[in-house]
Amino acid sequence: MKTTLKIQNLKCEGCTTTIAKKLSALHGIHYVKVNLGTSEVTFDYDSELNLLDAKETLKIIGYPESGTENPWSTKARSYMSCAMGKMG
Repeated sequence: MKTTLKIQNLKCEGCTTTIAKKLSALHGIHYVKVNLGTSEVTFDYDSELNLLDAKETLKIIGYPESGTENPWSTKARSYMSCAMGKMG
């Protein structure tokens, strides 16, 4: 199955690198593409559980789905994830 999620806090290529790495490392998630211009991430997933894992991972690293809670602490995590993406 394939999905596209609109996400929050996406700022730069460092963010896109981190998101792609983290989601690609999840079991059941494939072909991850992050679109900086539209703040969307598209990927294939094997089951609904994999989709839930991907959404939770995005939230944990600071990029929650649009329309969901986005407190300051989540925004701060996105800056850390962004910096990590720029480093490697």
